[in-house]
Amino acid sequence: MFFKRTPSISTNELEIKLAERPSIIDVREPHEFSSGHISGAKNVPLRKVDKYLPKETTYVICQSGMRSKRATKILLANGYDVINVRGGMSAWTGAIRGGKG
Repeated sequence: MFFKRTPSISTNELEIKLAERPSIIDVREPHEFSSGHISGAKNVPLRKVDKYLPKETTYVICQSGMRSKRATKILLANGYDVINVRGGMSAWTGAIRGGKG
């Protein structure tokens, strides 16, 4: 089987899409999520992502992009339409809820 590239977008591209109210899951741990997250994002820690059933195209974010890439691969393997957010919250410059900001 050939390796498929993981579909991904930048944090800037995701910020532009926020007006469309996209489905976003944040795969960080709950304490990380509560310290600051994108408005409308749902917290689904990486360890639980295999039980998550996206109903629509879903953007996956974490702190740096590593866990979200793993989560994206898991969900893609299960047939879901998911897109990794490169750079994660470390690269996010938009508004956040909770925590500082």
